[in-house]
Amino acid sequence: MRIGISANALKHSGGLERYAMDLVRGFAHAGAGGERKPAFFARKIDSSLPESRLVEPYRINVSFLPGKLRDAYFSWALKRARKKAKVDVLIGCNRVEGSEIAICGGTHIGFLRTTGRREKGSDTRQIALERRQYAQADVIVAHSDMMRDELRSLYQIDSAKIRVLYPPVDVARFAPVDAAQRVRLREQFGFKPDEIVLLFPSSSHERKGLPLIERALAGMNVVIAVAGRAPEKTAANVRYIGYAKNIEDAYRAADFTILASSYEPFGLVGVESVMCGTPVIFPTSIGCCDAIADHAKHVFQPGDAADLRRVVEQAVETRRERAQVSADAILYDTSIDAHVRALLDLARDILARR
Repeated sequence: MRIGISANALKHSGGLERYAMDLVRGFAHAGAGGERKPAFFARKIDSSLPESRLVEPYRINVSFLPGKLRDAYFSWALKRARKKAKVDVLIGCNRVEGSEIAICGGTHIGFLRTTGRREKGSDTRQIALERRQYAQADVIVAHSDMMRDELRSLYQIDSAKIRVLYPPVDVARFAPVDAAQRVRLREQFGFKPDEIVLLFPSSSHERKGLPLIERALAGMNVVIAVAGRAPEKTAANVRYIGYAKNIEDAYRAADFTILASSYEPFGLVGVESVMCGTPVIFPTSIGCCDAIADHAKHVFQPGDAADLRRVVEQAVETRRERAQVSADAILYDTSIDAHVRALLDLARDILARR
């Protein structure tokens, strides 16, 4: 059985590109594809990455086209490329027609509805391609219960076609450290021993809810530590700590991780943080809340500044209970191997039904 993976890029990035990289490592470890490596189709492929040597890469160049035409062209060119690669089952981690397993890490209709953005022509084209992908797929893998519900209500997908599989996390990378190491990490990031630090990891501050957090927590004796893109302007209790390449250390050093996203289909940040021993403060609308035990999360109503402030005040009072938060608070098997085994089972079932 030859597995193919389609994604926008094979490179270090967030979202589904990062997920596709996890799949590459997982399939390599599982020996999927037999003598031939999995085929990987993408617009950009970073050949310096070790993952690029674990696949047979197929770059589909779209750079010569206007942005609004690139998705459709990639999907069309992919059909020819997969025939050349002799792929039996294609896993689509981006919007493409013809993927037997379609990965749903977010829906465009759901994004527009939640953010209140008016639909433009480019949105209409993306939604149409999304609908074709879901209609043609044998199985749609939803990365959260929230995505399953959107597929059913917004795209009228039969529940029998949907399988919920939460995305994997690198269990070796995201793990707690002892108290002495945590003290050293707090010093490294410039956190004082008596400060309550709320880590805000983001490269899209508006979408992740920084304005709401600033408004809700104005005047509170907490530090909002922004890791990622530098904010254009900051409130008195906001501190920029840089890009934080080793984000796991930032999780370990903080007291809580906080987001107030307007649309977050899953939110690996939450799972990663808890696995590092740090509880989260999230709106109930973030998909990963279903995967985190109650004692490791503090949830508030989306968009409600008063409720956010109330929840943060309560969370600060529980700071001493930090030692009780561990990987056991994650309610699924986060290993890449387990996730890949589930995908392989789906692929074998698809081939068996042909």
